[in-house]
Amino acid sequence: MLKALLLILLVIIAFPVYIFFIESPSPLPDLDYNAWWGPEHLRQKQDTSVRPFRINFTEPMINDLRSRLRNHRAFTPPLEGIGFQYGFNSKALDPWIRYWAEEYPFREREKYINKFPQFKTNIQGLDIHFLRIKPQVSGNVEVVPLLLVHGWPSSVLEFYSVIPLLTAVNKGKDFVFELIIPSIPGYGYSDAAVRPGLGAIEVAVVFRNLMHRLGHKRFYIQGGDWGAVICSNMATLFPNEVLGHHTNLGVQRDLKSILAEFLIAIYPSLFVDSELVERLYPLSKSLSFLIEESGYFHIQATKPDTIGVALTDSPVGLLAYNLEKVSVATRAHNRELEDGGLTKYFTREHLIDNLMFYWATNSVTSSMRLYAESVCKKQLSMKVIEHPTPVPTWVIQAKYEISYQPPIILRLKYPNLVNVTVLHDGGHFLATELPRVFADDLFTAVQSFRNFNRNIKTEL
Repeated sequence: MLKALLLILLVIIAFPVYIFFIESPSPLPDLDYNAWWGPEHLRQKQDTSVRPFRINFTEPMINDLRSRLRNHRAFTPPLEGIGFQYGFNSKALDPWIRYWAEEYPFREREKYINKFPQFKTNIQGLDIHFLRIKPQVSGNVEVVPLLLVHGWPSSVLEFYSVIPLLTAVNKGKDFVFELIIPSIPGYGYSDAAVRPGLGAIEVAVVFRNLMHRLGHKRFYIQGGDWGAVICSNMATLFPNEVLGHHTNLGVQRDLKSILAEFLIAIYPSLFVDSELVERLYPLSKSLSFLIEESGYFHIQATKPDTIGVALTDSPVGLLAYNLEKVSVATRAHNRELEDGGLTKYFTREHLIDNLMFYWATNSVTSSMRLYAESVCKKQLSMKVIEHPTPVPTWVIQAKYEISYQPPIILRLKYPNLVNVTVLHDGGHFLATELPRVFADDLFTAVQSFRNFNRNIKTEL
């Protein structure tokens, strides 16, 4: 018995020591930067031009959408005393359906969505849709390129409120941003892959190639949700091209980070600011939340095409599925509310605009495939997530973000973690909810990146 206990104790001590101090990261994968994801017959006649693009809500699409909204079946009544704990409360559906079918100003919103210059260009066989906003500056103000990447169930619209702030000269700063904001492949107006394998690592390559196409060999990046994963991959794979990495979802799920979370749980206050301990500990609370709210993740990572049939056929289903995710990701306690608290933080127009990106393009199924392509043996075997990146990184942490990790864990992945901005407000869709806070933090971060890079002589 004593020998068995000593052996167990040895394993408990030796395993973390090996993981943290002995094991070296695997070499980065040898990726094909020209992997072809589009139809094979187009390979020999690829159009690499950058073409202006405008979104158009066609009358047949609008009429069909309205018909489907008006002719839905009766909903199953919710259980008594229930908010959004079981999903979208069916009592709250009718006002949303009525607004989308009868009040949503399609032409006005189409004009709004087209307010910023949009383009398409073919990267690796896929027409990639993106916004490109070049500010007009004078004097000694420098224009620097910034890639902004959205997530799911979001779109490029997530950044509309922050675009004017990022392209205006900021007091005390000698630079301003040229913004490149792409739709992830398979989302909205970007083509979807026609064969398996286009995960978050491969999307990182696509977006790096997009930046090169636009003339930017070195640039800054920012992402949240899947955008955070894609940008982290870019910083890891292309450390000589990415000048700085800003994210509002600084969370790593590799073995080392997960193990660190459990070890810190023994005495959290030794490693985590006392005011922030409750964001992660007790782990039972955090893990319980993830288990309760990640059912959609498992479905989309395994059978996206099945749930995609329902969401493609029914705009009401798409609305309920999408907005329920927006609700809980914005504030976890929104689950207790009958209306999900949606209009406390966003306008109806914005939320339906975002749905239109999925409905008008019939892209909800292909968007969800990113989960299946990114959480699979092939992606995990490349171990990009485990490889530290030297790129200077800045994390902004909203109070109500879906996940939290302290700086001591983040530095395992980002040894040059320049700063962590801790907010006492805000949720998952930070650029939309708190655009001024988001923009100011991004300007401050990039100023720090520029200083960091000047010290090692790697600035633009």
